[in-house]
Amino acid sequence: MEHEFLGSLVIILGVSAVVVFLLHRLRIPSVAGFLIAGTIVGPGGIRLVSDVYAVEVLAEAGVILLLFTIGIEFSISRLLRMKKEVIAGGGAQVLLTIAVSAGIAFLATGAPKKSVFFGFLVALSSTAIVLKMLVDRGETDSPQGRLMTGTLIFQDLCAVFFMLLIPALSGVGIRTADIAEQVAVAVFIIAVVLLSARWIVPGLLHQVVHTRSRELFIVTIIFLCFGIALVTSLAGLSLALGAFIAGLVISDSEYSHQATSDVLPFKDSFMGLFFVSVGMLMDVGYIADHFLLVAAAVTLFYCLKIVTGTVSGLAAGFPLRASVHSGLGLAQIGEFSFVLAVAGKSAGIVTEDFYQVFLSASVLTMIATPFVLGAAPAWSERFVSGLRGRAGGRGRMPDAERFRPGRRGHVIVVGFGLNGRNLSRVLREARIPYVVLEINNDTVREMKKKGEPIYYGDGTSREVLLKLGLEKAKMLVIAISDPASSRRIVSIARHEHPGIHIIVRTRYLSEVDDLMALGADEVIPQEFETSVEIFSRVLRHYQIPGNVIEEYIEAVRMDGYRALRTTDLPPLEFAERFKLLGGVETETYLIREGEKIDGKSVGGLRLRTKTGASVVSVQRGDRIHYNPSPDFVMKAGDVILLIGGKDDIHRAFEFFKSARRLDRERGEMT
Repeated sequence: MEHEFLGSLVIILGVSAVVVFLLHRLRIPSVAGFLIAGTIVGPGGIRLVSDVYAVEVLAEAGVILLLFTIGIEFSISRLLRMKKEVIAGGGAQVLLTIAVSAGIAFLATGAPKKSVFFGFLVALSSTAIVLKMLVDRGETDSPQGRLMTGTLIFQDLCAVFFMLLIPALSGVGIRTADIAEQVAVAVFIIAVVLLSARWIVPGLLHQVVHTRSRELFIVTIIFLCFGIALVTSLAGLSLALGAFIAGLVISDSEYSHQATSDVLPFKDSFMGLFFVSVGMLMDVGYIADHFLLVAAAVTLFYCLKIVTGTVSGLAAGFPLRASVHSGLGLAQIGEFSFVLAVAGKSAGIVTEDFYQVFLSASVLTMIATPFVLGAAPAWSERFVSGLRGRAGGRGRMPDAERFRPGRRGHVIVVGFGLNGRNLSRVLREARIPYVVLEINNDTVREMKKKGEPIYYGDGTSREVLLKLGLEKAKMLVIAISDPASSRRIVSIARHEHPGIHIIVRTRYLSEVDDLMALGADEVIPQEFETSVEIFSRVLRHYQIPGNVIEEYIEAVRMDGYRALRTTDLPPLEFAERFKLLGGVETETYLIREGEKIDGKSVGGLRLRTKTGASVVSVQRGDRIHYNPSPDFVMKAGDVILLIGGKDDIHRAFEFFKSARRLDRERGEMT
């Protein structure tokens, strides 16, 4: 038995590695590779693996770990801010999908209870696949990412009620008191778990960390993950939702980042097995024998869920593009629907033939999800653009319509998250005219009351950008967490206003080249800017000349953050001797070949008179000249040590730079 399972595991991992590698060369997501590998090796394929149950057990662990890490990234405070996405978006999607699906089923069968159960099956989407894709694509913070995540959370909560209602739909009947009791138990357990996030878990983790045992910390984190998932599942909730709640418990502690780092290797390993296990459910032979029937079911599921997902997004106040994108992303049938279908078959609600058709069509929708989500940005944009074209070129921009820029040279800020807020505050204090475009209507209403020049609208709409004075603006700053939308906005802005300066903030380095190719002037990847700030502070601590550090940073940014170029720096041990207190600072400056101060005497430079800073020593090679006389002539390669107040040293650096620019301009004129 042990060897059989180990052999199956080796086959799964080997075939998965080959398939994922081949698909990676074609730029196809790894999720699709695992699903296809499962189809190949499973009972419905070439039957290399027979022990499917053992694989499903490991796969369930992968789902738990995935939702656990996502819960850590979300945090309770962030989840509370998603009330609109969870309640309005998720509630509308579930109710609308059940109503439409049940209506279609009733017209076909005339059986009301079976029709409602069919609505339950169709309403759920795949939490594991969709959230995995959103995390990999960096879209969890985008409008469509928030809408999909909120809807999936609501669906998982509803799955409890769907299971409780199966006896009533089968004709056995249930007591209302039983449902109320089950709901009360679930609510109580969730409340206890969430309260422990504040009163119990932080203290427990503090004691564990105090032991300085990494092994104990990992074991404790995994225990909390699986333990909380088990407790919540005993209350009737899904294991996935329980794991997500467990992540929320850890999220508000100072150890959340370490927990994520320790769990990631386990999550990535087990998640592949989950997708393989889903692929194993597909019976290729059955699909071939009933191809037209299965194809019709897949078409029905996709059409129905795309429409209901889009409508529910609009009902929750999201723009059309994000709603269509979300509808496409949630169009598959979820893994919990399999559990419902098995329970429904056991209760006599559905027949064996229906179960087989539903299972085959559902697995096909899940296999198609990575491809559909990958194409969703282009499809949703094409759909919205088509509607705008038929409407005479006008998009939905009720708030942006009222904007009439009265002057040129303003800044357009797209996105009012943390980066957008900070930029707006600085622009306001500097008295630079600006306008903000935000897709969250609640944020727009709140900030308008505070006098912020903010307007509601979708930045991917050419008409909305033009209404905000794109053709007259001096600069466009894109500060959103939506890679596809950022690329679209850059493309539109560069086409409509070739001279505008475009700055884009992105989360990932992989986006830099694409955005630059589309016309962005500067792309600031969040993960690498942090690195730049760290190494610049380290170099300053070691008294590396300030101008060398600035040139170093500029070289890194100009190179698209692809490499950190080396600079030949002289030894600067002497600078350590001049660390002073009382607000007086020291800074070093490396004289370059051809600079204006090359060949100037200390007295002739008149640096103290012009800037307030003083030259206290000069290093030339291995020799240090302390307190150089006014006649001391400085040369290229010298490192001068400046002393003075912070503003004095800043003025000295600006003086050196202006002298260099002046010499360069004179050279160009001649």
